[in-house]
Amino acid sequence: MERPTKEQIKALPFYIGLGLSDIKIIENAQDADQALSALANETCLGFDTETKPIFRKGEESPGPALIQLATESCAYLFPTRFPFAVNAARVLLSNEGIQKVGFGIKDDNKALRNKLDIEVANTQDLSVILKNKVGEKNTIGARAAVAMVLNLCLRKGAQISNWGAYPLKTSQILYAANDAHSAICVAKALGNK
Repeated sequence: MERPTKEQIKALPFYIGLGLSDIKIIENAQDADQALSALANETCLGFDTETKPIFRKGEESPGPALIQLATESCAYLFPTRFPFAVNAARVLLSNEGIQKVGFGIKDDNKALRNKLDIEVANTQDLSVILKNKVGEKNTIGARAAVAMVLNLCLRKGAQISNWGAYPLKTSQILYAANDAHSAICVAKALGNK
């Protein structure tokens, strides 16, 4: 297994992942309760966050605008503009019994701690695992990991969109859900789940 080139990744079939019917956005207290019920007994969740990009020098990041958690069959998006969504995400992320897997999650964990007072427990950074597995100098991001492990091309088109805007666009919903979903799929394929 080795890191593919950008050209090799582009030549792969697209990672389809989850559709809109498999994605739940936590927009009210009832949604938050349902997410907690659905995810509380999971042993492993794909995990990611999205933050509004900063384009001006000296401008401080407002922190994560969205927290994503996914199983192999569904994803839950927690917009941080809603306190009940943040509280539900906090319960799940701080649960020692649920492993959270993702790519480059050190910065996600730091931002969640500093901006939302969420301590993420029991994490596994797939970027580091893959880096060590193939003897790379640099960490391996989600797109390269999906290509290496699943032989698919993860689209990153919505990555630098305005995550602070609401409601989310369909492209953002699919992108965010499938970033977290791809993590759990890669972890399963690697035998880390």
